[in-house]
Amino acid sequence: MLDEIKETSESSAKSANRGGKFLTFFLKDEEYGIEILKVQEIIGMLPITRVPRTQSFIRGVVNLRGKIIPVMDIRLKFEMEPKEDTEDTCIIVVQSEGLEIGIVVDKVSEVLDIAEAEIEDVPSFGTDVDTHYLLGVGKTNEKVRLLLAIDRVVSRSEMSEFTKNVEASMEEAA
Repeated sequence: MLDEIKETSESSAKSANRGGKFLTFFLKDEEYGIEILKVQEIIGMLPITRVPRTQSFIRGVVNLRGKIIPVMDIRLKFEMEPKEDTEDTCIIVVQSEGLEIGIVVDKVSEVLDIAEAEIEDVPSFGTDVDTHYLLGVGKTNEKVRLLLAIDRVVSRSEMSEFTKNVEASMEEAA
């Protein structure tokens, strides 16, 4: 699948509209998508080191080939119930606002080409429901997929706070 991601990145880069290639994945029974250009790689679950005093949705950090990557449990970020990891659980490493971060998902599905005409605006759910993290709703093959604007899911301020907590924990341990 990683080769397919690399092959499709160039064609997605040419698209200036909302349509393009998306890596799709599952959280519970719902399918989501991330723009393929934001995806660095997909890895199996690695040992995650918990970092004290971080937000509840931050699982911790992993050592990925010598590079420390923060890992977020997107289920908890979206206020879903936690779930035990399975053999399908994996980490999608994404690039968000210049930062690399891993997001834990239940299962990776496929790479889809979703045309702009197949992407609807996010419906209004009223002022109490925050949907700013959604790019749109993809309708393909008689399925509905929530397309994430990953830069809005992972905010720079949250990652800044996380980095400060990691540095503080390292100083305490020294």
